[in-house]
Amino acid sequence: MDPCPFLRVLVGNLSLKLPRPSSSAAAPSASAVHPSSSSSSSFFCKIKLSNLPPQHATLPLVSSPEDDSPGGHPSQPLAASFSLPKPLLEKLALQNPTLRVEVYRGRLGSGCGLVGGGSKLIGKVCVPLDLRRAEPRAVSVHNGWVDIGRKSGEKLHVSVRAEPDPRFVFEYEKEPECSPQVFQVQGSVKQPVFTCNFSCRNNNVGDRNLRSRSSLSETSTSRSWIPSLVGNDKDPHSKERKGWSITIHDLSGSPVAAASMVTPFVPSPGSDRVSRSNPGAWLILRPGHGTWSPWGRLEAWLEHGSSEMLSYRFELLPDTTASTTATVADSSISIKTGGKFTIDLTTSVSPMSSPSSSMDFGSGSWSGSGSGSDFVGLGLWPSVPGGFVMSSTMQGVDRASKPQVEVGVQHVTCTEDAAAFVALAAAVDLSMDACKLFSQKLRTELRQQSQECAI
Repeated sequence: MDPCPFLRVLVGNLSLKLPRPSSSAAAPSASAVHPSSSSSSSFFCKIKLSNLPPQHATLPLVSSPEDDSPGGHPSQPLAASFSLPKPLLEKLALQNPTLRVEVYRGRLGSGCGLVGGGSKLIGKVCVPLDLRRAEPRAVSVHNGWVDIGRKSGEKLHVSVRAEPDPRFVFEYEKEPECSPQVFQVQGSVKQPVFTCNFSCRNNNVGDRNLRSRSSLSETSTSRSWIPSLVGNDKDPHSKERKGWSITIHDLSGSPVAAASMVTPFVPSPGSDRVSRSNPGAWLILRPGHGTWSPWGRLEAWLEHGSSEMLSYRFELLPDTTASTTATVADSSISIKTGGKFTIDLTTSVSPMSSPSSSMDFGSGSWSGSGSGSDFVGLGLWPSVPGGFVMSSTMQGVDRASKPQVEVGVQHVTCTEDAAAFVALAAAVDLSMDACKLFSQKLRTELRQQSQECAI
């Protein structure tokens, strides 16, 4: 089945230029920090596109000469990214959509709102979007300085780029702990491509689908990171959530990926919560050479001072004897309302080789040689072009969660590639339950599995 068409709108190269103070004795250099700026977080912007959730970014200040050429601003990373599936793209195309950037004086908090009510709107910029132009190939919509609507002379530099970004879309039929089917989705058509098997095993009994922890470490003793992944067994009488695993099978019944909980989720001393100092962890595994090979490691815990924010970190593990890992996702999701787990490496800014544009967000595609082993080698992602990799939707912990997984086509060269992302999505979803306060009951399906483990 073909991938689903998506289009991304990327916003970056943001910087703010304030009027030069009249008391300045000498003209600063082209990229000097403005003298009134003691912190890069004293200004920020809210970036909005239609009814999509707004995104926020801090604004660096610069002072430049009267020449307002694109080269007179510092290169900054990607500030916002909006993903538009085909139905939404068609709807927006009929509305003459506009990207709006609102500039605020104040500090951007750790969340996504204004802090303390002390932030003040000082201006805004509206950029018309002709999204149809970007469907066949990437286009630069805007790149340069623009007045933000005040007579005092403030200017904002912004680059806006639109590009096609086709993705494979997968959807769980039911919650991962219910051992559901997984469908590939294209529009209104759903086609089964995987089946899942959730299990909860005793640490003393090997799972039929996965090798035990000791077997895994024995086959990989040359890898110095294995001890840190496996961890020590906990006191069997302590409160813990352990031994969960989910195995992804293709339609022939062959296992093609798995997620295995290798570090139990346990409450920190004197509390009923999983803390950052002792997170639970999963290994995402791929089959290879008659055994399972670790591909990635997911850690999850509750954010300090909050019982409603699940924090996570996902690392790619190198397919070599080297000990270097690559952290490709590090963020938080609301346990109460849910959210989206995302791996997106569109973070660097470098000049494009194309003469038609002067900006890029490191979003070029990467092509492997077509074998699954090439994908495992993406532990070296920082050395290759990035862009969108995958995302997965998560519902709140008390809601029925059927993760929908999107994967960029450039990162899928075989069935095992797609299955690894599907397994990762299940691990994130199950971590929402594993990090639930220990004073609260788990879902019925998970409690039944736990009872089976205790038999």
